[in-house]
Amino acid sequence: MTKLAIFDLDGTLIDTIEDLGTAVNYALGLRGLTLHTMAEYRDMVGHGIRNLVKDALGSSLGQQPEDALVDAALADFVDYYVAHIDVHTRPYPGIPQLLARLQEKGLKLAVASNKFQEGAEKLVKEFFPDISFVAVLGNSPELPLKPDAAVVQLVLDKAGVSREEAVFVGDSATDMKTAANGGVRSIGVSWGFRPRTDLEQSGAMDIADSAEQLFEKI
Repeated sequence: MTKLAIFDLDGTLIDTIEDLGTAVNYALGLRGLTLHTMAEYRDMVGHGIRNLVKDALGSSLGQQPEDALVDAALADFVDYYVAHIDVHTRPYPGIPQLLARLQEKGLKLAVASNKFQEGAEKLVKEFFPDISFVAVLGNSPELPLKPDAAVVQLVLDKAGVSREEAVFVGDSATDMKTAANGGVRSIGVSWGFRPRTDLEQSGAMDIADSAEQLFEKI
């Protein structure tokens, strides 16, 4: 019986791609570099904001950027993104209702994201104010990025449930690997930033195509 559902954030609960891509393009534009499309950013996101900025710079430059350039561009990205974090970002269809139903059912809910901690907390508070998450975990110096299993263990400890009672929900291979590394059941969602084939090839135990399907599978 499932007692805890751990959710990825970007690409799973909320569609953040346009605000993320716009913020990176802002940092690139300040440096006169080639900008990228939102479709291109879908393949870059999910590994932390430093890696996102680094990959975008590398794609524009045609070579690996120096650390100093990455750090400077990252600072510009963060300044812009924090100020414009919710211009286009919205929950996916049915997600607020899904979380409310799971909460009413008595499940414990958590967020485990590679988004920086401040951004994750701000978006969760804005879009899901009535949901009492046992944990909202983003990227921080104290916690390694997914697919490291540390985030799963931390949520399990906070929730006080066993691995057998937990499920990890996400839209990417990284999320499915996080679930596998953490020893919990995985459900992929097909509406996110990665194609369904990525989920199928990454060992997803199940795949949901809608919020209603996800409710039934949890």
